[in-house]
Amino acid sequence: QVQLVESGGGLVQAGGSLRLSCAASGSILSIDAMDWHRQAPGKQRELVANIISGGSTNYADAVKGRFTISRDNAKNTVYLQMNSLKPEDTAVYYCNIQGRTWPLGTPFDSWGQGTQVTVSS
Repeated sequence: QVQLVESGGGLVQAGGSLRLSCAASGSILSIDAMDWHRQAPGKQRELVANIISGGSTNYADAVKGRFTISRDNAKNTVYLQMNSLKPEDTAVYYCNIQGRTWPLGTPFDSWGQGTQVTVSS
């Protein structure tokens, strides 16, 4: 079983920055993809950014140029650097990691507990 622990959320003024972290632990053999999603009140959860094993990244149009996803393979950790934050970025942010567990290569798809990001105007 793979557990994810998120950190880094909080309250920030518009234009400010926050950095989210998500660390995975457990019997991890390999990681295929690491994603950040968010869910605002009354809205569906949406994909914000993802990074795959080769290092390629993708971003939602709403965050392009402001958010940067990165990973530390040695620490099984994914980060989301959020700059120029806007009130519409307010949401609960969730990390999602997919990969395979040791020793049989069984696929896993784990979610973090969520961290609140609030941007005041």
